[in-house]
Parts: sequence; C-alpha cells; structure tokens
Amino acid sequence: MSDLNLFEKNIYALRFSEDELAQARKFWRPICRYLQPIVDPRGTTLDLGAGYCHFINNIESRVKLALDINGDNLRRYANPDVRCIVAPASNLGEIESNSVNSVFASNVYEHLMSREDVASSCREVYRVMRPGGRFIVLQPNFAYCARQYYDFFDHRLTFTHKAMAEGLQIAGFQLERVTPRFLPYTSKARLPRAPWMVSLYLAIPLAWRILGAQMLLVGVKPAGQKEQ
Repeated sequence: MSDLNLFEKNIYALRFSEDELAQARKFWRPICRYLQPIVDPRGTTLDLGAGYCHFINNIESRVKLALDINGDNLRRYANPDVRCIVAPASNLGEIESNSVNSVFASNVYEHLMSREDVASSCREVYRVMRPGGRFIVLQPNFAYCARQYYDFFDHRLTFTHKAMAEGLQIAGFQLERVTPRFLPYTSKARLPRAPWMVSLYLAIPLAWRILGAQMLLVGVKPAGQKEQ
C-alpha cells in the first residue's frame, strides 16, 4: 500500500465513529429522495469518490457503480448490488465511454492534489457519460465556510460555486442548476441532523440561505455529444 493510500485509510478511520456513520446513513436517505428526480432509476449511476457509499446504497438505479481510492471502505460498506471500482477520481479508465446516465460527486474535489486533477476528473466524467446525462456535484463552498474549511486535515483545494460552475462548463457540461448554498458544511453540524429534520430542511429553501455552506451543481452533457 502506498503512503498516500495509507494516509487516506488512517484519516477516515479516525474521522467517524460507527455511531456517527449509522447516523450519517439515516441523514442521507432524505437527501437521496430529494435527488432521485434527477437520477435516472432505469440507467447506470456512478458515485464518484463514494466513501462510505451513503449515496449509492440509497439511490434507485438499475446499475450502480461506486469508485473510490479506499478499497477497504468500498468492500465494507457497499451494498451487494453495487459494483466497486478502486481508482482515483481523475481516472475512470475501467468505465466505458458513453455508458453512464448519472454521476454524483459529494465532497470529493477538495481532497484532490491539484486543480489539474479536478479538470481531468471532469473530463473523464464527460467521457463516460451518455448524452443527456447529469453530473451532480455537492461540494463545500469556500465562500460560506472559510472559517471552518481547514478544520479537516485532508482539505487541499478550495472552490466557490462560481469556480466549480466554470470548471464544469470548460469540461463541456451545460449548467442546469447552480445552488450556492444547499446543505450545511458537515453532517456533524448541530442542525439539521435527524432524518425528519433533514426532510423538513430540504423542503424549505429559505433555510438553506441560513445554514447552507455546501453548493449543489448539476451539469448536463449536451444531447448528440459522444466521446470516442
């Protein structure tokens, strides 16, 4: 195991207790219900940087893919119907071009080593995605969480919603949605936390403007665009 992989493995072993992970699984169920209308349940969905697989385990999709550099987490937490791929977010070589309907990336790009890696990841997502497919990005928005951003040791890069939107456009995506403030900065935040509170929070966009510190962007691969 490389020093980098060992670092990633150790830091996530320390970050969340089993009780916190159980709470996070409940936290993610209403989020997945909220996102389900923009995820094709009849298609193929890729969870990019899947981590503990909270999203891919709960979203409805005919084919489910989970990609992460931490293979131990994938093998431990992915449901049996999820195909696990151990690879960095900037290299989707195991996935065929024009084969994925939906790609979801949550809290991924702040961990990459460089902006060039982020650009490579966006290009790879564009390559594997079918025309008309959606790239859903949930990401800390540095404009609204600067004071707490570096409380996490592995945060390397910073993005605002404007920068991330520009990156998606450069990769070829058309922007369908840019929400600067969506979820709180971390699932460890005091509010909202219980599933019913998350559902209520998601139903009141005004609350996002008070508590939201993560952006939500949706990019669409234009129809008629195919990668060779």
